[in-house]
Amino acid sequence: MNHPATKSRPAADWTALAAEVNDYGCALTGPVLTPAQCRSVAELYDKAELFRSTIDMARYRFGSGQYRYFDSPFPRPIAELREAFYPRLLPIARDWADKLGQPAPWPDTLQEWLDMCHEAGQTRPTPILLRYGEGDWNALHRDLYGDLVFPLQVVIGLDEPGADYAGGEFLLVEQRPRAQSRGTVTLLPQGHGLIFTTRDRPVRSARGWSASPVRHGVSTVRSGTRRTLGLVFHDAA
Repeated sequence: MNHPATKSRPAADWTALAAEVNDYGCALTGPVLTPAQCRSVAELYDKAELFRSTIDMARYRFGSGQYRYFDSPFPRPIAELREAFYPRLLPIARDWADKLGQPAPWPDTLQEWLDMCHEAGQTRPTPILLRYGEGDWNALHRDLYGDLVFPLQVVIGLDEPGADYAGGEFLLVEQRPRAQSRGTVTLLPQGHGLIFTTRDRPVRSARGWSASPVRHGVSTVRSGTRRTLGLVFHDAA
């Protein structure tokens, strides 16, 4: 399967994406899945044998809706997307670590990084399919599953906003150093990916660079069904 936004985008586009992530903490890619591929991935949700766990968000007071963690081995599109995004995001991750004076433990390949996660006891796969119906939402949170964390992740829209559902905007809230929080709202087009901050990111301050904590969530879906694919690049303990 060819994913044009991860395998074929010109370097200049990825330079622009990196700049946007640096400015806002998130950035939309071009299409990484066709509408047909989006439907195919969304339909995996009903194949229970592909997943290791199902989470009812209301039960855990995470919001309302449901998501499922894939088990390994992953379906081919999920594995390909994760492998393709990692090397594109790695330079941003290393740049952020350098600005903040923090370690940059991430090796050149995703498999090497996941091997490190597994050696540290983080062995459970983290790619997820999320499904929201009318009235569902996701509370602000961060996807931290252990001590080893990759600072960026990706969510891909599988349904068409305005046609398949209304509402359900992606929310990013950043606590600025010694200032009020800043919110960013993104409507996720079908087949496009949103790169966003996992935990915190560097922002300029009077003392140089400071770590700005970031959380994300989803606004209330007003009608229809909203489904997304979430790609986290560290495994869970």
